[in-house]
Amino acid sequence: MAASLGSLGWWQQWRRCLSARDGSRMLLLLLLLGSGQGPQQVGAGQTFEYLKREHSLSKPYQPCFLRDWELQVHFKIHGQGKKNLHGDGLAIWYTKDRMQPGPVFGNMDKFVGLGVFVDTYPNEEKQQERVFPYISAMVNNGSLSYDHERDGRPTELGGCTAIVRNLHYDTFLVIRYVKRHLTIMMDIDGKHEWRDCIEVPGVRLPRGYYFGTSSITGDLSDNHDVISLKLFELTVERTPEEEKLHRDVFLPSVDNMKLPEMTAPLPPLSGLALFLIVFFSLVFSVFAIVIGIILYNKWQEQSRKRFY
Repeated sequence: MAASLGSLGWWQQWRRCLSARDGSRMLLLLLLLGSGQGPQQVGAGQTFEYLKREHSLSKPYQPCFLRDWELQVHFKIHGQGKKNLHGDGLAIWYTKDRMQPGPVFGNMDKFVGLGVFVDTYPNEEKQQERVFPYISAMVNNGSLSYDHERDGRPTELGGCTAIVRNLHYDTFLVIRYVKRHLTIMMDIDGKHEWRDCIEVPGVRLPRGYYFGTSSITGDLSDNHDVISLKLFELTVERTPEEEKLHRDVFLPSVDNMKLPEMTAPLPPLSGLALFLIVFFSLVFSVFAIVIGIILYNKWQEQSRKRFY
C-alpha cells in the first residue's frame, strides 16, 4: 500500500507505525514483513554484510531501542509540475519526540535526533552548484533551527543529488547506523544497487527514539508516496574497548562538530520575589544617593576651607 500526499497534506509515522490522517489520497501505511534482501551496495566505501533481523509493526507500539539498525525506505515522488514548479519534499526522522506539525518538512523545528531530507525544491535562489532533488542529513540536540530559506545548508552533515521525481521504476533509500557510523545510500537508477550518498563517523544517537516520516507542500504541490518502511536490527561484534566507547548517550551529537548546548530556561519569578527585588533595589538606590550627597557636602566644605 502507499500513502499519498496532496498539495496541503502531511502524514506521519511514529512508534514504528504510520497513522493516516484526514486528507485526500491518504491510506494506511504498514511496515511490511520481508526477507531483508535489498539492493547490492556499490560505490567508494567498503561493503559490509550484517546478520539482519527485521522488526515489524506490532502493538503496543514502542520506541526503538536497537543499538545498531538499518531502515529501508521504498518511496515515490511524482507530480505534474515541470522544472522547479513542484515541492517541497519528504523527511525521515529518528527523534526523541513524536511529531508536532511545524515548518521542517511538516515536523517541528529544533527537533532532537536525526532528520534525513529528500528536498525537491531549491529555496536559495543564488546557489548554482547544487542540483535538486537533493538528499541531506542533520543531527540536532534541540538547539538548532533548520534554515529552510538556505535548504538546510548551515546544519547539514552532508548530502548528494538524487534525481527521484517521476521515475517509472522503484526508488529506495537506506539509513544505516552501526558503531556510531551513519551511512545513507540510495537505489534510484532501477539497477537494484546501493549507491553511497552520505557517510559520517562519530554520530551519537540515543536509544529509545521514534522513527517517523513527514512531508509538506506550500504554494507548489507534489505527491510523496511511502510504499514501505522496513526496520532491521543488525548483529555487530564489538571489542571490549568498543563496548566502553559505545556506551549509551542521552543527547544526540556528532564528533568534531560543535552543537550549542541546551540551557534550561529560568523559572518565572513569583510576585513576592519580584516585590523584594524592586524594594531592595529602591533601598539601595536611596542609600547610594544619600552617601553621594554626604560625600559631596564634605568635598564642598573642604573646598571652602582652602580659600580662608
